[in-house]
Amino acid sequence: MKTHVYLAPLIFFSTTALADIAVVVHPSNTNTMNKKVISRVFTGKVKVFPDDSRAIPINQTASSPPANEFNRKVLRKSASQLKAYWSKRLFTGKGRPPQEVSSDADMVELVASNPEFIGYVDADMVTDQVRVISTFK
Repeated sequence: MKTHVYLAPLIFFSTTALADIAVVVHPSNTNTMNKKVISRVFTGKVKVFPDDSRAIPINQTASSPPANEFNRKVLRKSASQLKAYWSKRLFTGKGRPPQEVSSDADMVELVASNPEFIGYVDADMVTDQVRVISTFK
């Protein structure tokens, strides 16, 4: 019986850890970006899309599965490493962390409302309200 108790969290973790992450923008945004540029936008090092229009990154809540996957797959940082990174940037006056939303649905709604926003969601949650510019497996 104890075996089932220990396996349940592992089964849940394994299915959530395999989610594809889609980086999304407003449908009118025709820019393309690779992983390196996306990472630089989300770490505040780049503030524009390749066409020089303003790029405003939007994160999901740090503890959410999509945020954990995005941080691991794209930024290659843990939540604690990102917290330390943004603390240093704030202290030195070099930037602020991106605004956060609490769900994939909120992300889609927000990104669909402004051509300057860029965000990410579980790839299964993409709708026609946004355009996918990259997917990370």
